Amino acid sequence: MTTQHDSTGFHFSDLKKMFGGGNSVGRQLGILGSLIVIIVIFQVLTFMIRGTGLTLSSGNLINVVNQYSYILILAIGMVMVIIMGHIDLSVGSVAAFVGVVVAKSMSEWNVPWPLAIVLGLVLGALVGAWQGFWVAYVGVPAFIVTLAGMLLFRGANQWVGDSTTISVPREFTVIGAGYLPELPIGVPFNVLTMLLAALAAVWVIYFEFRLRSKQQRAGAEIAPLWVSVTKVVLLTAVLLGAGWLFATGRTGTSFPISGLILVALVIIYSFITNRTVAGRHVYAVGGNRQAARLSGVKDRRVDFFVMMNMSVLAAVAGMIYVARATASGPQDGNGWELDAIASVFIGGAAVSGGIGTVIGSIIGGLVMAFLNNGLQLLGVGADLVSMIKGLVLLLAVGIDVLNKSQGRPSVIGFLTRGRNRGNFDADSADPGTYRIQTLGNEAELEKTAEPTGGGLDTEKGNK
Repeated sequence: MTTQHDSTGFHFSDLKKMFGGGNSVGRQLGILGSLIVIIVIFQVLTFMIRGTGLTLSSGNLINVVNQYSYILILAIGMVMVIIMGHIDLSVGSVAAFVGVVVAKSMSEWNVPWPLAIVLGLVLGALVGAWQGFWVAYVGVPAFIVTLAGMLLFRGANQWVGDSTTISVPREFTVIGAGYLPELPIGVPFNVLTMLLAALAAVWVIYFEFRLRSKQQRAGAEIAPLWVSVTKVVLLTAVLLGAGWLFATGRTGTSFPISGLILVALVIIYSFITNRTVAGRHVYAVGGNRQAARLSGVKDRRVDFFVMMNMSVLAAVAGMIYVARATASGPQDGNGWELDAIASVFIGGAAVSGGIGTVIGSIIGGLVMAFLNNGLQLLGVGADLVSMIKGLVLLLAVGIDVLNKSQGRPSVIGFLTRGRNRGNFDADSADPGTYRIQTLGNEAELEKTAEPTGGGLDTEKGNK
């Protein structure tokens, strides 16, 4: 391998390494740029119309996290489903069903709220196992299974709850309407929120320069130092600035507990999808099921795991929503699946499967959240908000598909470059021996130098 050393001086080509190209860690920064543009536009428009910028006010940011955390949690599970080439239409109904059972268990069955949360997680796993069985072992398409689940669990929600509202105890509401507590040290901001922001900034710095060190040891091309420094400075400023806004809201508020749960899930699932065998198998099967199967991946188990995991996260989202609303109702969960799916596709997932990331889906969800929030701040009616959101989703995916079909650069392909090398067409390939490697986020088929009559060598390799 030829080692390419860190270049010096300024080159315009280096900018793409900061905004998602090359070996830069931020492949989703292009989508992040779109999010920043949306926030800035609504901040300016609200200032011009209302006399003050509302989008970046402390109260509004806190409301956005409280109102959309459950959708972002659904997006974490949905991206894995879509990477596998499936779709899950039942998540809103599953969330509502789990929510009403948990609410009723506390209000009528006198179950302590910690045990009620455990009950909700177990119920979500059972629902996911039911749907995963039909998809993985019976072979019914996930679209049909989850469409049936949407009807089944919507009816179950109304049957269990008698189509009425069921209140939950005050202690339970902390997971959906609580905030990081204040420390009695007499400062005009929430210390724990700023500490959380500072830890995030330290992690960004550590991760970026750890990445440079690994690239150097591997002999890979390294972006110029100024690229890493600029990126770290920008991200650190955003994290600390956002932390300050959350920490200086009205008295009694700070970073929401639901946001803390979301952050924890993003970290856990980013690790699972990028660093574990299970995560590698998801990308391998989604990129090319036949190739993954030949390499020894148990694709049915992966199908089962992904569907069950989605329902568990739907259970978490449902409980957070009920806690925030302080009650469960018969209309909970309506339309949630559409918002989650839109978040994933705007965040860079491919319709055909095999491509997508947790971070990209979260950023895509935030794009939808701030778009919806900004239009509401401007007083736009719900009918126009729905129409605009639909157009944004259609344009985001349509432009990318059109660019790829005409041979022009693909936005999604650019953002996820290096992750989709597992799309191998066995019918059109030259005969030869292939070694299938299961990598961090991809299934890569590597043709050997000497053909051996079209056989397949399914030995797993390491990156």
